[in-house]
Amino acid sequence: METEELQRAMEAILFAAGEVVPIQRLAFALETDPAEIEQAGDALADVYAFQRRGIRILKLDKGYQMVSSGEMADYVTKALETRKPPKLSASQLETLTIIAYYQPATKAMVEQIRGVDSAYSVSALLNKKLIAEAGRLNVPGRPIQYRTTPDFLRTFGISSLEELPPIDKIAFGEPIELPQEEPAEEGQ
Repeated sequence: METEELQRAMEAILFAAGEVVPIQRLAFALETDPAEIEQAGDALADVYAFQRRGIRILKLDKGYQMVSSGEMADYVTKALETRKPPKLSASQLETLTIIAYYQPATKAMVEQIRGVDSAYSVSALLNKKLIAEAGRLNVPGRPIQYRTTPDFLRTFGISSLEELPPIDKIAFGEPIELPQEEPAEEGQ
């Protein structure tokens, strides 16, 4: 299949799907190699972005999705009378950050890092579909583990977790040392 025809077919599939379509599924449907799908998809995404079109093609994890351009969000919202998604509270953002960097993470791990109960934040993030259950830890009590979802990637405009900025991770089981402030000298 020629590149142009492959891109046209991908456009049609992504438009009709309305959700992430895995690269493997596209390769199977279009009877071509996954590497060709990635080349065609990346090139098509570049064309939409370069031309500043009203729609974009995003590469999310191991698939592609057609979405409206962020630049057009106000128009789309106004036309479709949709509400803006509720903002994340500071506690929800902290919880989401911990899960994103330490996934799969348990609620207890989140609470150990934050130092406060995080049940409400975890529940709110599940309801917003930014995190999902990722199985249970094989320890007494079998706590639920959480991971981020494709909605997390889409919401934050990244295609994979590797795009998250680097951080210094906490080693569990060791005490956390906080930086000490220098005492102010007398007379100042």
